[in-house]
Amino acid sequence: MQQALRALQESALAHPRRIVQATSLGAEDMVVTDLIARHRLPIAIATLDTGLLHAETLALLPQIRTRYGLDVERWSPRPESVVHFVHAHGERAMYASIDLRKACCGMRKLEPLGRMLAKRSAWVTGLRREQSDHRGSLELRQRDDAGREKLNPLVDWTQADVWHYIERHAVPYNALHDRFYPSIGCAPCTRAVAVGEDIRAGRWWWEDEAAKECGLHVERRAVPHLAASTSEPVVTP
Repeated sequence: MQQALRALQESALAHPRRIVQATSLGAEDMVVTDLIARHRLPIAIATLDTGLLHAETLALLPQIRTRYGLDVERWSPRPESVVHFVHAHGERAMYASIDLRKACCGMRKLEPLGRMLAKRSAWVTGLRREQSDHRGSLELRQRDDAGREKLNPLVDWTQADVWHYIERHAVPYNALHDRFYPSIGCAPCTRAVAVGEDIRAGRWWWEDEAAKECGLHVERRAVPHLAASTSEPVVTP
């Protein structure tokens, strides 16, 4: 925990009023939010409200306000883009092809993220190496395409570390985690996992493993001086 806290403190100092936590409101991100609030770090907190989030995910926003006295910025897709996309491709376009699913992610996540980060010089995530093979080479600090610092303070934490912290500090968390949703995204693209399945098996489960990223977290270079199927699935409730 000390490395994570120290990294947050250093980045907050290096980017006064220009650093933001981009939270998905998952377990890892709630730990990061707790660290920011507990130590009163000057880091803004923001989330991407895609328009398709679970009610359980959105329920965390008032809990954060009540528990920490912090308001979470909500960045949403442009309404006209959503209307155009749904009119052209339908509400279930994400199941029709990988290209359409990624286009949906681009509209609902990447474009709002760009606006969220436009005036920021650094951002914070809850990514961990253990989460997937694609994230196995994550560094504590990296650069995104615009040259901003991207800080991953929990990079070397295990899932057990995350839940130990949540228990110890009574951190609010998404109720879906108790219903076998270890990784939570938009409602149409997330399902519960079975015993023995990978923790990200419930994300875009109808696609090939190699395609399972939305584009928010593509591997970038480390900061040198700081680096320490296309058929429609059966949708289950």
